[in-house]
Amino acid sequence: MFRRVLYGLSCRDYRAAAEAVPEAFGLSRSSVSRRYIRATVRKLEALQERRLDRYDFVALVIDGKRFADDAMVIALGVTLGGEKVVLGFVQTGTENAVACAGFLRGLVERGLRVEEGLLVVVDGSKGLSRAVREVLGAQAVVQRCIWHKRENVVSYLPKAQQDVWRAKLQRAWRLPTYEAAWAELRRLHQELKRVNEDAARSLAEGLEETLTLHRLGVAEALGGSLGTTNCLESILSQVEQRVRRVSRWTRSDQKRRWLAAVLLDTEPRLRRVPGYRALRQLRAALRRATRQESDRRPA
Repeated sequence: MFRRVLYGLSCRDYRAAAEAVPEAFGLSRSSVSRRYIRATVRKLEALQERRLDRYDFVALVIDGKRFADDAMVIALGVTLGGEKVVLGFVQTGTENAVACAGFLRGLVERGLRVEEGLLVVVDGSKGLSRAVREVLGAQAVVQRCIWHKRENVVSYLPKAQQDVWRAKLQRAWRLPTYEAAWAELRRLHQELKRVNEDAARSLAEGLEETLTLHRLGVAEALGGSLGTTNCLESILSQVEQRVRRVSRWTRSDQKRRWLAAVLLDTEPRLRRVPGYRALRQLRAALRRATRQESDRRPA
């Protein structure tokens, strides 16, 4: 019955499924609702208290989902073997540095290990990037989502020009080496300045962080899976399917319980990230990059 309510069956209509769930026969809709709440409370506790020190993470993907006026910032870990593990979420109005830093500290307290280096993929939020650097320090290397950057840039352009510029930017980011991609993006920046200076300014802002995988030498193998936040976006689309029948969000715990229940229900069916065999190469590159960053910092 829990799965059926989670997948869209209204508590008012639960009798439609009673024959398939004999144990539910005779329960009132208020009883079904109370039992569903208790079940989702357990899901929330399981997600938010799960120890993370038994996992060997090489990447962290962070993005948000809107629930009415709130943002739920969600973290997804990618292990060295390519498995995806939902780490938790924080409820916040915006992706601000204070809330996100507290969330990341909580992950570290639960056992998130970063000493081997960690690639952190973010959507471009300045507050989130600042929180990553504050909490994880030199052990974290930020990859800015190429998809979000591209859409930000083309949003300044007339619709008639947007598809053309999407294709140009995408071809540049698909170039396999850092030198080639950087040169092409700089050329496009100069070309874009003649078309729309605000779009050119948007492209230049944080551009270097969109080329992190290129700089690490793994863009060709992992750019499609870790160059964007898409692996988390696909999970969020499943969240949207599950919660779209909720007509009104009345309480914080309602949002948190539903989100935890959907995330834990989805997690066992997640596939390994494409190109996962190159994650060991990423691990080696992260070790080198974080060691160099630590050496540059004053004692």
